[in-house]
Amino acid sequence: MDGVDVVELSIVIFFFIVVTVMGFVASRWRRAENLMHLDEWGLGGRNFGTWITWFLLGGDLYTAYTFVAVPALMFGAGAAGFFAVPYTVVIYPLVFLVVIRLWSVSHVRGYVTPADFVRARFDSPGMALLVALTGIVATMPYIALQLVGIEAILKAMGVEGELPLIVAFVILALYTYNSGLRAPALIAFVKDTLIYLTIIVAVIVIPVKLGGWDAIFGAAEEKFSAGTGAGVLLPATGQLGYATLALGSALALFLYPHSLTGVLAASNRDVLKRNMSALPVYSLALGFIALLGFMAIAAGVTPIGGDGNTVVPVLFQEMFPSWFAGVAFAAIGIGALVPAAIMSIAAANLFTRNIYKEFLKKDATPRQEAQVAKIVSLVVKFGAVAAILFIDPQFSIDLQLIGGVIILQTLPAVALGLYTRWLHRGGLIAGWFAGMLAGLVMLYNIPRIGPDGTVVREHFGGSSFALSKLGLDVASSVYTGLLALLANLVVAVLVTLLLRAMKVPDGVDATAQSDYTAEREDPTFRDLPDPLQSTPPGLEKTVGESGGRR
Repeated sequence: MDGVDVVELSIVIFFFIVVTVMGFVASRWRRAENLMHLDEWGLGGRNFGTWITWFLLGGDLYTAYTFVAVPALMFGAGAAGFFAVPYTVVIYPLVFLVVIRLWSVSHVRGYVTPADFVRARFDSPGMALLVALTGIVATMPYIALQLVGIEAILKAMGVEGELPLIVAFVILALYTYNSGLRAPALIAFVKDTLIYLTIIVAVIVIPVKLGGWDAIFGAAEEKFSAGTGAGVLLPATGQLGYATLALGSALALFLYPHSLTGVLAASNRDVLKRNMSALPVYSLALGFIALLGFMAIAAGVTPIGGDGNTVVPVLFQEMFPSWFAGVAFAAIGIGALVPAAIMSIAAANLFTRNIYKEFLKKDATPRQEAQVAKIVSLVVKFGAVAAILFIDPQFSIDLQLIGGVIILQTLPAVALGLYTRWLHRGGLIAGWFAGMLAGLVMLYNIPRIGPDGTVVREHFGGSSFALSKLGLDVASSVYTGLLALLANLVVAVLVTLLLRAMKVPDGVDATAQSDYTAEREDPTFRDLPDPLQSTPPGLEKTVGESGGRR
């Protein structure tokens, strides 16, 4: 216990015990007749109202890693780190066009994952498998990154060793296994309340102690003028990369399985409409979180062991009394548990519905599906812990960077598929492979540049691809994900034209036009065959039994 701040640690432990109890009690909250069903365990009964959905999506999208990484980027790179704010502003009008239609068709047809929708819309188990694998691979490093946030507060409190991290995730795994999506939904109330409290206090108290916002921006201006010469503003060569990174990140965020899991858990379309209007409040909070990086510059904060992710915890320790620093650390710690739980559930849903049931056991019962999902959620969490313990955390950060690029390659099938079926299923598969290949090749050829301008690493050093490498005589760069998506779309269109000219069959659309605007589940569809089953009618489970709400 030498060097450990007992007050901070005691408060963090207190709040951790509170959310642990809530996690186990959640199985009785809005209690279902049977939790052994993916609709109940994996989607909370598809019955979350406006407030619950707002806290759930907020807790899911604005994570502990966001709390420590965005200010750390502002602290180290300046204005470029602010990209997270505009992308979370523009995202909601864009997402509004997608999630409302996805909610309707999923509730009508009983879909649990976006891959379920792709399977039925394009009559393509292959494309559905690619969507599922992409979602799982993109989500895994995202879970590991939540541990980076917990590690940052443990370092700040002086706690050494990995045991606290392991204990936290073991308990998280147990109550998620027990309660499913209800656990993070309930805990999100505590997490978001603590985060809002911390931000409100921080943006009032810290500027007063540092001499006002003029002093804060002045210190940042001085630091970055000495480096890039651009001060707190973006240099002209960085503006295109900044804008495309914001746009690409916005397009990718709601393609992640954990984001769509929160969407499908909503009780009706109006809940989502209200949330698309209310969730930008979190974006306002994110703007203040980002400015903590500039506050750390003005306060003369030195990261612990050179770890930039400790900037915010150290700032809180210097600016707040121990008891409130403990509250802030609890907000960050709980902010890691909520999204990690949702992400593991989303990954488990994908594996269960689109790999296990589709390819391994087509006649799986709802109970078997739920049991497999529970087990997979445990495996995913412990895999994330292993990644942090045995692999350099920087590797997880790099993988998450890749995750944003690869998840964008599901946009043609998932997002565009909600509006049109013109793209041939063969074209979608060809486009996916083209986008993946282009994205990974570009990422591989991006070096990491150190603060002194030297090359730290030759490959996978960022997400901005220099246009000069494409033969253009410009100094600007573009977000790799958008270039890869462009390659995806071009190939998908060309292959579609070729296949249609060759009159290659394109399967049967298992959805109806009215599905996409339905307000509530149509009981008519409860007696239709499950699109995930291939056995003859009469022997297979119906949508109502395998996925529809009752």
